Amino acid sequence: MSEKINTVDTKAPYGMIAILFIGAFVAILNETLLNIALPAIMQEFDVNATAVQWLSTGYMLINGILIPASAFFIQRFTDRKLFMTAMALFTLGTFLASIAPVFGVLLGARMIQAAGSAIMMPLLMNVMLTAFPVEKRGAAMGMFGLVMITAPAIGPTLSGWLIEHYSWRMLFDLVLPIAIITLILAAFKLKDVTPQRAIKLDVWSLVLSSIGFGGLLYGFSSAGEKGWDNILVYGTIIIGTLALITFILRQFRMAEPMLEFRIFKYPMFALSSTISIVISVAMFSAMILMPIYVQTIRGISPMDSGLLMLPGAIVMGIMSPITGKLFDKYGARSLAVIGLTITIVTTYYFSKIGMETAYTTLVLLYTLRMFGMSMVMMPVMTNGLNQLPAHNNPHGTAMNNTLQQVSGAIGSAVLITVMNNHTTAKAEALVAKTGAMSQQIMNEAMLDGITYTFLISTWIAAIALLLAFFIKRVKPNHTMPM
Repeated sequence: MSEKINTVDTKAPYGMIAILFIGAFVAILNETLLNIALPAIMQEFDVNATAVQWLSTGYMLINGILIPASAFFIQRFTDRKLFMTAMALFTLGTFLASIAPVFGVLLGARMIQAAGSAIMMPLLMNVMLTAFPVEKRGAAMGMFGLVMITAPAIGPTLSGWLIEHYSWRMLFDLVLPIAIITLILAAFKLKDVTPQRAIKLDVWSLVLSSIGFGGLLYGFSSAGEKGWDNILVYGTIIIGTLALITFILRQFRMAEPMLEFRIFKYPMFALSSTISIVISVAMFSAMILMPIYVQTIRGISPMDSGLLMLPGAIVMGIMSPITGKLFDKYGARSLAVIGLTITIVTTYYFSKIGMETAYTTLVLLYTLRMFGMSMVMMPVMTNGLNQLPAHNNPHGTAMNNTLQQVSGAIGSAVLITVMNNHTTAKAEALVAKTGAMSQQIMNEAMLDGITYTFLISTWIAAIALLLAFFIKRVKPNHTMPM
């Protein structure tokens, strides 16, 4: 154990948490900032769409490999050392990206950035679980939700504005000074809160985890572009699945597993993880489908597309701390039921949009949907983590973050496939009816594919609502055998 640990009776380290918040915010923000800049990067470095997509796919893969290992890092190294290392890697990656003379350097810089950001989120969550007693965790995790939800939500809007007025390098130039200041503050202000244990890293577990989660993430994230019949897609999914099964079986045989799967014996943690997976899949529908609808079908500019989503991001930011306090008072079930009901209704209305749907209607629907989502994610996740004994917190946070990454990739792939298949079928039916192919027919077919996919998302969200009725308010059970 470390020489000194904060307990729930001591004052929560708000200064330290603020530093961690800033670090996590810029790390998550950087994930979504680059998406709108990809065409400009393709033009400057003369690379194709497949190559440039690795700036996003590679970032996600590094996260998928390192997040499962974060439970080991958090238990083995002090908070200060771990955050300083992560922030230093992120800062170095940001600097290299801002000056990258060739595409290879930019890609390598993104990988270095990802290596730093992958540790920040699990570390921040674990510090907050350790620093706050159960009855105050809702408010604390609500503030965490502010970072987790707002950063990726404002990313496209901010990116759209910067790309319109400056070079894509400004995306990194903006983040770099914040990263440097955070690193300097951490050097002087950061303390150690979580306990350490002298555990050893099982190399085979790391290898199997990397192949397993990395294979699944790559396979599913590539399916939308390459198609399910591509050997790279189904091959990496099969290899990833086999490696993941081997990894899980190995963890059950180990006294000190790298990632503890026995935590699923706690019923509320298992339920919260299941609900979070279902919500992640449903949530990605709007994030993927809305830009396609407003830009490709409606011809709305990228900047206005980003602005369409901004009120929803602001609402989520405002609601996160409020939801946290409501969770402390009323528990997760009532919040989840209300939030998911709003999400289902708004998602259903998205399945009814047409060629003439007003911009203000789209903004209102998207904002209401985000309002509903803000009442679900953090309360459900916090309720599940509350059932775990303190020594399993690193495993709980690592598991949640990993499952969100994987379910997000799977959800995106499935929804894109549903949309493409339905679009193709509709286009063929319209061509057979009219005898000619035109841009209007393609737009009509794509709109039909998008609205159908929103309808599927409505049913997916309905599954989460059904599960939410089984949520019970819990407190840590330290006696349950693991």
